[in-house]
Amino acid sequence: MQQNNIKRGALFMLLSVSLFAFMDLSVKALSTEYPIGEIIFFRGLGGLVTLLFFLPNEGWANWLHTKKPGLHFTRAASGTIALFLVYLSLSLLPLATVVSLTFLSPVFSTLLSIFILGEVVRIKRWFAIFLGFFGMLIIVNPTSSQFSIYMVLPILFCVFFSIVSISIRKLSETESVFSIAASFTIFIILSSLLTIPFFGKWVLPVSISDAALLLLGVGFSGGAANLALTAAYSNAPVSSITPLKYLSLVYGVFFGYVFFAEIPAYTTYLGSAIIIIASLIILQREKVLKKDSEPEKFSIQR
Repeated sequence: MQQNNIKRGALFMLLSVSLFAFMDLSVKALSTEYPIGEIIFFRGLGGLVTLLFFLPNEGWANWLHTKKPGLHFTRAASGTIALFLVYLSLSLLPLATVVSLTFLSPVFSTLLSIFILGEVVRIKRWFAIFLGFFGMLIIVNPTSSQFSIYMVLPILFCVFFSIVSISIRKLSETESVFSIAASFTIFIILSSLLTIPFFGKWVLPVSISDAALLLLGVGFSGGAANLALTAAYSNAPVSSITPLKYLSLVYGVFFGYVFFAEIPAYTTYLGSAIIIIASLIILQREKVLKKDSEPEKFSIQR
């Protein structure tokens, strides 16, 4: 792997983290006025436009052809549920808390791979799993006055995202990145329309700034962030650029304080640090065992 490729991968990772942070900020800002289903519709619409814009010429003829429709459905359905959960949690919890708890994704992915894929996990990764759950308990802190039952939402997001991770790993054996992304994006749009009778009447954007946040802050940013993430892992090894992902906590703390006057509890920082250490242990151990890790396990796509 050339050094230039690693630098390019790192730049794409930084771009992805920044775009995801802007998307999270937009979702949280919009969720007070707009139903979650409507916000997710614009996430899907913007993601689809972004995807079509970058679709390779040779992909137009067969971008929705698949040999594994059932697995595509599993990936799309679990990804859509995960998206609803994380967007709902952004509307109800401090930004830094949500970001911190989503760091549990590789821990849950490792745990579920034992039961779904029959993967053998030895003492170091078991230690990392227990360490990750310990960090989660510190953040949630059920005995504290800052405890909220809604903290279960980003944790459930990690569970469903782990199913996404495992599904993508199997789909990638025969399916293109664009095919996987397209089926998920279309599923998002259709699923969001089904929320209209149940989760509040959709409303037209009340201002140009709201329309811009829906189209650009949520839609374009989310779609472009995922493409940048794919480009990052295409250019550099997982182990060399994944630690940059944790800069999202800096964004979460900064945006939460500046825009929503949120001041995270010290337990958020402590728990986050422990979860990050657990994730890095998993990353390092899988690098030793497999020479490289699955990028989807360490990515947070939303």
